[in-house]
Amino acid sequence: MRNSVEVDGQTLVLNGMGIREATIFSINVFIAGLYLPETSDDGAAIIANDGLKRLVLHFVRDVPTDGMASGLTDSFGPGLASQVARFTGMLPAELTSGTTITLTHRPGVGLEVRVGRRRVGVMRGRRFSQAFFRFMIGPNPPNSGLKVGLLGGHCG
Repeated sequence: MRNSVEVDGQTLVLNGMGIREATIFSINVFIAGLYLPETSDDGAAIIANDGLKRLVLHFVRDVPTDGMASGLTDSFGPGLASQVARFTGMLPAELTSGTTITLTHRPGVGLEVRVGRRRVGVMRGRRFSQAFFRFMIGPNPPNSGLKVGLLGGHCG
């Protein structure tokens, strides 16, 4: 991950990196990087802020997209199930090791989704974007090390 990225003419800095671990065996699934206009360790403020921000997920293990869909639906709640289905429908059937997903929240637009360098769609509005950031850095992240790392703490 780079220390900064240019998005829409604005520099976003790497706030932190975290590792998504799964199962009781703590298997590494992806490495995530959070980019913001300025660093912050306040997850609630980052989630609430409608400003430009980016999450980059670099997969280090093959993951079937349907497994990701069920995890997101469980975390986001049934009210966003159709949006989770639309989001995961943009992704390949399997996220293979080496795949990068870039999620960029743009104010007034929503969450742009890229797989590799290819733009695969936009989740319009703020609700899904906010739910995704809450999933990663909110009060109940998939694993605590992911949140701690993304908020600038120790990554692993």
